[in-house]
Amino acid sequence: MLALNLDVEVTRGDVVESLHRVHAAVIGPDEVLLAAARDAQLVSMWRSCAKFFQVIPFLADGGLAKTGWGDEELALAVASHGGEPEHVAIAARMLASLGLEEGDLACGVHEPLSSRGVKLWRESGAPLTRLHNNCSGKHAAMLARAKHASWATRGYEQTDHPVQRACLGEVSAWTGVPLDDLHVAVDGCGVAVMGLPLDRMALAYSRWGRAVAVGEEHPARVAAAIRAHPHLLGGTDRFDTVLLQETEGAVIAKVGAEGVHSVAVPSRGIGFAIKVEDGAQRAQHIAVLLTLQHLGVLPHDLPPRLAEFAGRGVRNTRGERVGEVRAVAAVRSASR
Repeated sequence: MLALNLDVEVTRGDVVESLHRVHAAVIGPDEVLLAAARDAQLVSMWRSCAKFFQVIPFLADGGLAKTGWGDEELALAVASHGGEPEHVAIAARMLASLGLEEGDLACGVHEPLSSRGVKLWRESGAPLTRLHNNCSGKHAAMLARAKHASWATRGYEQTDHPVQRACLGEVSAWTGVPLDDLHVAVDGCGVAVMGLPLDRMALAYSRWGRAVAVGEEHPARVAAAIRAHPHLLGGTDRFDTVLLQETEGAVIAKVGAEGVHSVAVPSRGIGFAIKVEDGAQRAQHIAVLLTLQHLGVLPHDLPPRLAEFAGRGVRNTRGERVGEVRAVAAVRSASR
């Protein structure tokens, strides 16, 4: 097993000002641990990384045919989108097709996650709505599942609602963690969220990637949707979208809040999950890229758009570069 050092440090001048400890688990096609950083069995909340699995009950129930939705709606259903006009419009269209409206979404309101989304929203002068929430597509799909199963749409976000119980069951099946052993809480968007070990998150992504590679119906349909519409998965200049575009769909990553990220490399049957211990996103992208480089999936010299995520500068209020955010392992390697 390969031991990884994915820690990220932040400098100011020649002093290391902060250190982000990163845990990771990498699972291969034989479902054995290939590599790890720190504690591969660390239990963490999976957050939005679970969306690829939360949508499967909707698909298995014939949700796309019942709603008349296509790849754009499906891509948004698994997205953590940037709240850009395209994202908001599709979420609104999903609700309208169900005879529902923004107020039926259980998620709250927050500013767009992409810089373009924030800029265009501010210029529009329009109020923020729940459609701007990065999980609005997921919630719309959950509402669709409830409506077409003749379940109550009100309260669909509650942990004991059939929609959430089905999602939890799906996560249990893919991760191999018994339902009773999942740590169930409430996610930032209001639905059920599950806590489990990193190596089980990685196992699920390895299994999902292999299912994509062999054309298994539901995973392959999700992968096709986001490969066709990478901008809907994250948004302009957001990490998951850029990684998908720069690898031409070969690497499929899903961000989660609080420093969690899960990644599948379908052609190699590899899945991995990382957790930045203190939840800092500035370390998260660097750790994902470094893992992909260690696995030989990405080259040492990254394409320019990915390189921007690999080593961001620390800037003061005058825009001057006064420090670095960088991988500790890379610094040590360069000093040898």
